[in-house]
Amino acid sequence: MPELKKVAAILTVYTHWSHADVIVGKILEGYNYDGGAGPNLKVVSMYVDQTPEKDMSRAVAKKHGFTIYRTIAEALTLGGDKLAVDGVLCIGEHGDYPKNAKGQILYPRRRFFEEVCKVFERTKKSVPVFNDKHLSATWTDAKWMYDKARELFVPFLAGSSIPLTWRRPELRLPRGCPLIEAVQVGYGPLEAYGFHALEGLQCMAERRKGGETGVKAVQCLQGPAMWQALDEGRWSKPLLEAALARVPAHAKEDIRTATTKAEDAGLFLIEYRDGFRAAVVLPNGWIHEGDGGAFTFAGQLKGTDKLVSTHFYLQQPDPFGHFAYLVKAIDSMMQTGHAPYPVERTLLTTGILDAVMTSKAEKHRRIETPHLEIKYQPTDWPFATDPVPKVIKR
Repeated sequence: MPELKKVAAILTVYTHWSHADVIVGKILEGYNYDGGAGPNLKVVSMYVDQTPEKDMSRAVAKKHGFTIYRTIAEALTLGGDKLAVDGVLCIGEHGDYPKNAKGQILYPRRRFFEEVCKVFERTKKSVPVFNDKHLSATWTDAKWMYDKARELFVPFLAGSSIPLTWRRPELRLPRGCPLIEAVQVGYGPLEAYGFHALEGLQCMAERRKGGETGVKAVQCLQGPAMWQALDEGRWSKPLLEAALARVPAHAKEDIRTATTKAEDAGLFLIEYRDGFRAAVVLPNGWIHEGDGGAFTFAGQLKGTDKLVSTHFYLQQPDPFGHFAYLVKAIDSMMQTGHAPYPVERTLLTTGILDAVMTSKAEKHRRIETPHLEIKYQPTDWPFATDPVPKVIKR
């Protein structure tokens, strides 16, 4: 059995159902919060940026016998001079943080990572780091984080649980497949959940012939313009219909009418550098999240009329089983020192999302993205296929 790797948890908040709870909680209490099977990780320290009224961090620290430190540096060194952990979890999600002019929530993800890297530089030693969700709100900060990780030889993993969750049906696109177009359905809020939709799209798109080559331009459309673009053939009706057919629950009202009323419904049109094109549609007002979520994908393979499609199934509420598979990926990196899938995927989705938010803020104009010439090859890290755990009460 692999040894327990000691990890520091660097968090914005730790409240029930926060990302800290559904990730760190699985390390502390087991994948199903029942003291059973869990990762080969041990939380030995914590830094918590905010402690709202329903904070859980103090109680779990007391229960599991670790210290909550006043600074990130102390959490990594256990209050001493040397790096004293085998890995770091940076979970900068949830909490009371401001938004910028584009509507992006300014979670302190770069600050967290920068403070971690200062310890690495001072101690002349680096260990694996996981960054939850997108790297940062802005491309500038995200690229800085990516470059700093490479400079310091930090094994770096980031992203969403969506690529790792159950797929209904179990759609496995082979590497090098002739995928030429795709539609991804999701739901809002536009930035926070638009990121999850982009990760669902990208874990499929990256498997096309040639691997990932980057994105040429993006555009965000809202209201009637979403459907005008569909009627003009700027994104695919057959693919939209195939993806919508996998959505488990939605309003009876016409999708165009319902989304026109919704403030945060939106469409992301994405032009890739190699000619591949994709659309992410968030039909808020029509779609119902429900048990299982509502992230679905449809793709067109060259040379066939058959469309491929699937539903990224989310098990919710507790124990939020899909997060167990994210924790398993984190555990793999902590054990081996190698990320199980490329952080470049999340660098790209972060950049796409930032450009989308720029498009939205600037009257929905098309945004050229020469900086998103991001090339990488996918891996075959598995998604969930085990039985879905039963809902529990905590």
